[in-house]
Amino acid sequence: MEKPQNLLTRLRQHPLLWNLLLIAAIILAMAVVAHLVMQFGTRHGARRTVPDLSGVALDEARRIARANDLVLQVNDSLFVPAYAGGVVLDQLPEGGVEVKPGRTVYLTINAFRQKTVPVPYVAGRSLRQAKNMLEIAGLEIAELVYRPDLATNYVLEEYYDGRPVSPTSRLEAEIGSGVTLHVGVQAGDSITVVPQVVGLPLQQAKGRLWELGLNIGRIDFDEGINLLNQKEARVYLQTPGAERSAVLGSRVALRLTLDAAKWSRSQAEARKQAAEAAEERVRQERERDSLERLEGAARPELPAAVAPAAPAPEEKRREAPRRRDRAEEDEFFD
Repeated sequence: MEKPQNLLTRLRQHPLLWNLLLIAAIILAMAVVAHLVMQFGTRHGARRTVPDLSGVALDEARRIARANDLVLQVNDSLFVPAYAGGVVLDQLPEGGVEVKPGRTVYLTINAFRQKTVPVPYVAGRSLRQAKNMLEIAGLEIAELVYRPDLATNYVLEEYYDGRPVSPTSRLEAEIGSGVTLHVGVQAGDSITVVPQVVGLPLQQAKGRLWELGLNIGRIDFDEGINLLNQKEARVYLQTPGAERSAVLGSRVALRLTLDAAKWSRSQAEARKQAAEAAEERVRQERERDSLERLEGAARPELPAAVAPAAPAPEEKRREAPRRRDRAEEDEFFD
């Protein structure tokens, strides 16, 4: 059997083969080192079960996280009056999920009090501009009140909590509060068409309705919907349905669900009903226009006013003595 030293000597006599063997050895060594580093850095095979922190105070949640070799990070807060301030409302990953040590758990906690923001002055703006300004501020429309005015769909007055809002009022409102807007409408422009909102999240549905001059009616949620998952719910029923005519300021009731299959089926059915309602509305409008044209054509024209005929010459001669007799009587009494 050939000795290792003789083998190395012979390999060195072939530079190409020797270099290839050196490169292979270096790559193998690097792979072994990388594997060892990964094993140590990620603690491969070590697992931790994420504890359920719902309803736990933040300080206690941090203590539990340290004991389980986890890291907590608060990335959102809500104000839910039913819970104490500072308790955990939601977490990601959820409790019971297995993760690696050192994993970050993101928390949503309950704020100690609701944040307040200045109420923007939106009088003089179009309804759409006013809605956008309120949404940017974290507020919404509580109610649209229409009244006769030439400035159709422009905000005439603004109220928060019964108090008028002016450029100098400096009113503060809790985030999510509603503002009442008094909007102008010209005579004959008080009818709008209900939009399709089935399949939309609640805030988007509200925005569509407000833009077309409609108020939000009763809102019902299916079982299982709460403040934490409400943003994921979608409208699956609206009353009245889309493409129906409605008076400005009318209310539209909404029902929401978390069941994607449910609102998807409802959306398809709502689109079909909306198309039928649109056809019926157009048909009724055409019939009404035709009836108005027929009534206008059948209405007789009134004759022009006829001037009273001038008295005949004979009548003028008979009236002249009478006027003279009356004049003589007046002179006698004078």
